[in-house]
Amino acid sequence: MKKFALFLFLLNVSFLFAQKEVSGVVKDNTGNPLPGVNIVEKGTQNGVSTDMGGAYKIKVKEGATLVFSYVGFSKLEKAATETVINVVLSEEGGQNLDEVVVTGSRMAARTNTTSALPIDVLSSKDMMSTGQATFDKALQYRIPSFNTVNTPVNDATSLLDPYEIRNMGPSRTLILINGKRKNLSALVYVQTSPGRGETGADISAIPTDAIERVEILRDGASAQYGSDAIAGVMNIILKKNTNGGSATLRTGVTSEGDGEMYGISINNGTTVGDKGFINYTLDFSKTEMSNRPGTVDAGGEFNYWGGTTAGVNTLTDIQNFLSKRPDAGNINGAPETAAAKFLVNGGKELSENAQVYYNAAYVYKKVNSFANYRTPYWRTATDFPYLPSLYGNGTLASYQGYVPTFEGELNDYNATLGYKFNKDGWNGDASITTGGNQQNYTVSNSHNRSKDASGDFIYAPDPTFYSGPLRFNPGGVGFTHYVGNIDISKQIFDNFSIAFGSEFRTEIFEVRAGDEASYVGVGADSYQGNTPENSGKFNRYNIGFYGSASLDITEDWLAEGTIRYEDYSDFGSKAVWKVSSRYKFADDKVTLRGSASTGFRAPTLHQIYTQKVQSSFGGGGIQLEGIINNVSSAARQNGIENLKAESSTNYTIGLGVKPSKNFSATLDYYNISVKDRIVLGDKITYSPGNIQSWFTNAIDTKTSGLDLVANYRNIELGSGKLTVNLSGNYTLENKLDGPVRNIASVQAVNQSVFGATQEALLLTSRPKFKYIIGGDYEINKFSFSLNNTVFGPAKFKNADLYDKALTVEFLTKMVTDLGVSFKATEKVTLNLNVNNLFNVLPEWKLKSDGSAGAEAIVNNPTTLKNQINDLTFNGRYSQMTYDGSHFSQLGTMFNLSLNYKF
Repeated sequence: MKKFALFLFLLNVSFLFAQKEVSGVVKDNTGNPLPGVNIVEKGTQNGVSTDMGGAYKIKVKEGATLVFSYVGFSKLEKAATETVINVVLSEEGGQNLDEVVVTGSRMAARTNTTSALPIDVLSSKDMMSTGQATFDKALQYRIPSFNTVNTPVNDATSLLDPYEIRNMGPSRTLILINGKRKNLSALVYVQTSPGRGETGADISAIPTDAIERVEILRDGASAQYGSDAIAGVMNIILKKNTNGGSATLRTGVTSEGDGEMYGISINNGTTVGDKGFINYTLDFSKTEMSNRPGTVDAGGEFNYWGGTTAGVNTLTDIQNFLSKRPDAGNINGAPETAAAKFLVNGGKELSENAQVYYNAAYVYKKVNSFANYRTPYWRTATDFPYLPSLYGNGTLASYQGYVPTFEGELNDYNATLGYKFNKDGWNGDASITTGGNQQNYTVSNSHNRSKDASGDFIYAPDPTFYSGPLRFNPGGVGFTHYVGNIDISKQIFDNFSIAFGSEFRTEIFEVRAGDEASYVGVGADSYQGNTPENSGKFNRYNIGFYGSASLDITEDWLAEGTIRYEDYSDFGSKAVWKVSSRYKFADDKVTLRGSASTGFRAPTLHQIYTQKVQSSFGGGGIQLEGIINNVSSAARQNGIENLKAESSTNYTIGLGVKPSKNFSATLDYYNISVKDRIVLGDKITYSPGNIQSWFTNAIDTKTSGLDLVANYRNIELGSGKLTVNLSGNYTLENKLDGPVRNIASVQAVNQSVFGATQEALLLTSRPKFKYIIGGDYEINKFSFSLNNTVFGPAKFKNADLYDKALTVEFLTKMVTDLGVSFKATEKVTLNLNVNNLFNVLPEWKLKSDGSAGAEAIVNNPTTLKNQINDLTFNGRYSQMTYDGSHFSQLGTMFNLSLNYKF
């Protein structure tokens, strides 16, 4: 027995000494580490999992084989012949790893075609290939359900354009950076254009060169991420590479010879110590003004400005002025813009099971744009006798009008510091995020034309001499938030995972008062300043909790569920939920998926506290109108209720197919119902001097449609390879769901806060459908890209500007973009993009509702011309209309870039 025991002891000792330690890192094809990968010594129960940095260590016997497995990826076996084995896993079926998504679930990443939710994934290369100057415009020509609006009247909207997913407005898409909430813009859109009454994050401020990929979840996700995620979530994943940096020089110009663009961007990275990294991006750009004015109609001007048969605004006077300035001096199109963008992304592994990460960005943007030109028959020397000395040499004949400028400065910043850890299979992520957006405005070449109670000019004691300022500071707005997150997850069993966490957020909205001259009386001509009584700082906080679970019921059948509870300091609490599932069959070549969820969107501080008097175009001229907030004394006087949160119900069902490794397609149906939707209401005229509008939960809406995404890769064509892409969005319905809820004081004056114009801007002003058909061809050192974007019809109705029985319909148009890339050397690549190759411009028609009166208008050249004059401000906005258009009016654009790899 002693000999036998000694034999067993020696056998065990020899076994122990025969073991060796193997370590390494597991990544995907894009170089991203994969946490939670299972590594097992084949034929045994000996196994470990990778940490948050994808690293692992395991002791195995000599001659052992390691098996690497991860949900959604092909299993891989490696002989343990070396002590360091680094592994790159590929998706099941051989898909590229840029389709692996992390957005929309707190559990492990899954492939796009087999995920339970519809998600678009765009790489940095996809966006750069569009040739578009900004991130939001690149998305416009890559994602069918994403639209961004071009507006003809810029003002503060020149700093960032409204955008939306699935016709839901910018405030219903949540923007994340590396999975953390990005701050909102300080701007709330108040122009009569799509996006009116909304606010969103400034995605145009994000430098494209800093982005590794973008994941766009096209599904309600309030249960996972909180407020604002009714339409979906956009998660911007930043680059992490520590080698292969590059510098890009870019320039461009429109076919009209304006809009010259110059820029340089640098992206690079390096290791920090043994286990840290930092990646940084610097981007500087300047874009000159593009001007697309129309030809102004003299008859329309005569009628609009109350022309007379004598004086200085006779038809002859107007014709004489327009003979010199056919566009009436107007400047509209795209403003002059300068931008500087800085971004860093980094992290460091503290141990096998812990790492710290961080990212930060700062953007400065300066925009110069113009108000409408004040013609001498609009701002006349008869009404304002000091104008000839102010904008001329003092004689009546020298005065030819003036054009106020609008200058905007934007500072946008965000930063995140976080800590990830793994302990006993529990994955944790704790972070703190801050972000802000500050905007300041300046109005130049203007004046304050106010009079006192006795009728004397305030700033012209001598009526022929103006002594006031010509440059005004009308104030500005700011928004700041601080967000704390903690997320915990664990794979309890091979087929069951759980996650839970919490988010705390505090927000501050600020309205800064302008200088006194900017708001006294009628204020600065073109843009009145913020008054002290309408200014101030406003804040709130909220805390949320969520819990999620994911179960692989079988190898093919996945089910996930999430619940969330949020409590806000200013309006109360909300509880929401989401369930989703997918089923794979036909050897994983076909996937059925669907989800059902409830969601919410808290009213923004902008919507609660914005209060401003502004000048705008109304019937026959300029009117001063007020936006009152819901917590003001004026609101109480009129019985206006406080804002409450929107609530939503979202259903999706979809099909994904991947019959081969080179072909995949997804088709998804969505249905979104929003209750108590917040809108900036129409103007209510309580009396001739009392015209007000306010934010209100006045309507419910229902939106449904179809999303299609398909691509076929690696098609052999000659000695090159071709990829063909087809994607599209079709809106089945986007309509009111029930009557408008008007308060008693509005009903008493027989008006409505949500009329035909509001309905058009909210529900029909985006394309009915949008398709993107294109291909990419690579051969030797050349790459060619050809994309055709089809913008379907969009409808506008503006009862304030033309007959209520008429509707503007933008016609279906196809915009073609061509890209050519030449890889001169391993380090130098030259790219040429021609956007809108065939110079396609928006085209619209006035259509009647079929009534006899409307038909009489459109069939009579004189009455039709009058309506068109109202619509285009007498021809100033001939391409876009006063409300905007469904794509750019700048026509063909040429862009050239030179990329040098370090």
